Amino acid sequence: EIDLPVPRSMACESPEEALRAARKIGYPVMVRVAYALGGLGSGLFAEEAVLREHLKKAFTFTNQVLVEECVEGWKEIEYEVIRDAFDNCITICNMENLDPMGIHTGESIVVAPSQTLSNQEYHRLREIAIRVVRHLGVVGECNIQFALNPASGDYRIIEVNPRLSRSSALASKATGYPLAFMAAKLALGFSLIELENPITRQTRACFEPALDYVTVKIPRWDLNKFRRASRKIGSEMKSVGEVMAIGRSFEEALQKALRMLQVGRYGLVLNPLEVSESLNQEELEEELKQPTDRRIFAVAAATRRLPLEKIAELTHIDPWFLARIKNIVSLADRLRQAGRENLSRELLLEAKKLGFSDKQIGLAVGLGELEVRQLRQSLGIRPWIKQIDTLAAEYPARTNYLYLTYNGQEDDVVADDRPKVIVLGSGSYRIGSSVEFDWCCVNTVQTLRSLGYQTIMINYNPETVSTDYDLGDRLYFDELSFERVADIYEKEKPQGLILSMGGQIPNNLALKCQEYGLRVLGTSPTDINRAENRHLFSALLDELQIDQPPWKELTDLESAKQFAREVGYPVLIRPSYVLSGAAMSVALNDAELVAYLEKASQVSPEYPVVISKFIENAKEIELDGVAREGELFVYAICEHVENAGVHSGDATLVLPPQRTYLETTRRMKRISRQIARALQIHGPFNIQFIAKDNEVKVIECNLRASRSFPFVSKIFKLNFVDIATRLIMGEDLAPIDKSCFELDYVGVKAPQFSFTRIKGADPVLSVEMTSTGEVACLGDSFDEAFLKALLSVGFTFPEKNILLSTGPFESKALFLPLAKKLLEMGYELYATPGTHDFMKYHGLHTTLVFSPLSPRHPNVTELLEQRKIDLVINLPKSVEEEDLTNDYLIRRKAIDFNIPLITNLQVAERFIEALSRVKLSDLAIKSWEEY
Repeated sequence: EIDLPVPRSMACESPEEALRAARKIGYPVMVRVAYALGGLGSGLFAEEAVLREHLKKAFTFTNQVLVEECVEGWKEIEYEVIRDAFDNCITICNMENLDPMGIHTGESIVVAPSQTLSNQEYHRLREIAIRVVRHLGVVGECNIQFALNPASGDYRIIEVNPRLSRSSALASKATGYPLAFMAAKLALGFSLIELENPITRQTRACFEPALDYVTVKIPRWDLNKFRRASRKIGSEMKSVGEVMAIGRSFEEALQKALRMLQVGRYGLVLNPLEVSESLNQEELEEELKQPTDRRIFAVAAATRRLPLEKIAELTHIDPWFLARIKNIVSLADRLRQAGRENLSRELLLEAKKLGFSDKQIGLAVGLGELEVRQLRQSLGIRPWIKQIDTLAAEYPARTNYLYLTYNGQEDDVVADDRPKVIVLGSGSYRIGSSVEFDWCCVNTVQTLRSLGYQTIMINYNPETVSTDYDLGDRLYFDELSFERVADIYEKEKPQGLILSMGGQIPNNLALKCQEYGLRVLGTSPTDINRAENRHLFSALLDELQIDQPPWKELTDLESAKQFAREVGYPVLIRPSYVLSGAAMSVALNDAELVAYLEKASQVSPEYPVVISKFIENAKEIELDGVAREGELFVYAICEHVENAGVHSGDATLVLPPQRTYLETTRRMKRISRQIARALQIHGPFNIQFIAKDNEVKVIECNLRASRSFPFVSKIFKLNFVDIATRLIMGEDLAPIDKSCFELDYVGVKAPQFSFTRIKGADPVLSVEMTSTGEVACLGDSFDEAFLKALLSVGFTFPEKNILLSTGPFESKALFLPLAKKLLEMGYELYATPGTHDFMKYHGLHTTLVFSPLSPRHPNVTELLEQRKIDLVINLPKSVEEEDLTNDYLIRRKAIDFNIPLITNLQVAERFIEALSRVKLSDLAIKSWEEY
């Protein structure tokens, strides 16, 4: 209507129509699914055969797809615009993706404000964005994405989101302009002119933010956790979290952000295990052409070997960014040449301004991290505190939103003398560390403020509540590294640090902080180390005569093999100081043992790897608690629905326990008291047990808030974090008496998986965590709470046909009564050959279907592709074998065609029992307060 260019596109309701549209527009085409978040089901297609296959899957998620012209390789630019009901309209922030079109915004490195647009381009796109928002009559916040052809200046409007999106959360944190707060006010009818900017408290909300710094956002992927997953990134989102870094130069912000990802990198250069350095010319060019999660490091390696024009042609990354990356690479070379003898003050300062960390500089010149720190401070090189005031310091502003940089001359704020406490946040979301730890940090800050302390939060994840400017007294949007924490500690001189609430990252800094002389509040770092270091902890349990699976610390391969043969396979391999079971594995024979040990020693090289007997068919139970100076103060016990061998973050948790003997819980409480005393625990902790045949063994103990703290606090209606914080700060609390068995309702926490987005990953559960979220539901009985929780993670209940493929003989035998029950309930059962024969022998009727790799019909693949099956129950033969292609193909097909899948016998059993007892219409809808 207002004559602005968008990509040519056609909405199609069927695969045939979509193929016709693609022919008309001309290949290559972009396909998007309507009403999907995070680019689910979208992709680029250059030939018809591939597109036809994809459309089969796409139409299982939706009844409409969009086929559009491809603008791959153009620049992607976004604007955040805000407008009130009186037609006042301003742009809050513009952002530029370092990666070109064709890669989803959520998968791209994003820079704000844009760096490579000319003044003319910037204002032209800004003016168009405002025209669109006015034309659509949006009141509140709107996000507009453009594709810009860098050669011709031609542009297309790709997408308009008249809502708060992933980018708006980033824009709010990047500019310090609270978009959601403002959008809510505007929706209530206020105008931009009458609202004041809550950050500066000096200016009106109609000022466009001006930035005197640059922010860089990088996504965090966890593709290593998935077996067989593809590493390529594109128009479908796979990342599980993101980080944002603030600096006064692009180089500084980029290197800070790469460290914040916590994926074992010290920055852009000078990293151990650099994949891209070992590639030959051809492989390197392929890595640049086909983007993967490691692309930025490949680009850095390429600047040494290829001209920048060639890299720009392969990657479509603007030459301006490539030149900045080259700056970092060449400075690293200069540091290496200088060595420790010729490291001048000028060179050191230049390196700090380009975002090099002390550790990185140390690696280049051959000094330790602390030696570089002492040298730097003796030369008077210290970082400056800068504030984010949205106005580039044009007007005076009082803000508490801060970052540190070496590109400055003075501090923007001065520390005062009030008693204060620093709380370390949880860093980027990843598999295993999500909003649970952020909930703990936010509650800690709220409690500290109510006790009258000045609170200082350090965190860098733009998606969290803890990085909101109005949560604490001061927010440092900066790295959670020893170097940065020590810098802030020296400037602020607080009473101490609280490390036990942010999950594994802060916990790992405990020992180093204590050795350097920073005061850690709560449990002593020496004791934290005795629990985190697997060897010391196992030795402590032996000393206390507490039962645990037989174990041995690994020194060499021969002794490991011998130990495994003595106790008998399977054995479990566990590195120290890891979160979400990184590199934990179950080995079934010598060959697997050797392969997994190599992987584990790479993950935590400084700490030992412990190998222990893996106990099969045991129950797993955990205790979350808070202790005061070694005495148990309050606790909660949860049981897992799945047997031990599924990571606690992927398991379904039940509180209060339904199938745990009273004697077992008494023993667990007694053991927890012993451990709390021995480690002098002061604050939150979590202990995991396994129970089998009336024996209780301890598997591990974490001296920090665990991921189930928010769950137990909400089910118990007792805030564990608040209690822990008060005890850590030395408040005197009256003892709480509340037994877990007094609840007359049940809470169930179920995991949310993202296998549909992660192409090729095998959707089977093991000792390494793969879920990306969780839900919790309450019910009057276990059945009710369990069914509600499954509905909440998007599980649809079967109507008629169920496919069984039940694995080894013992699980077939255990499944027999469940199959009977399903037939009694009126379901039609289909079964793969082995299962079919077994059921037939026991007199149960199932329809035979052949395995995916068999040429015979009816074949499983056809049934799944035609969506004739409502539920797939596939129990894997063994946890770790990779060659079970039939099983894998059935599971993967079920996921790709959006058919519910159960791969765990205990879950299948509880689900079928619950279905037989409770009808969907019987599930009561009650608010949390009503239980």
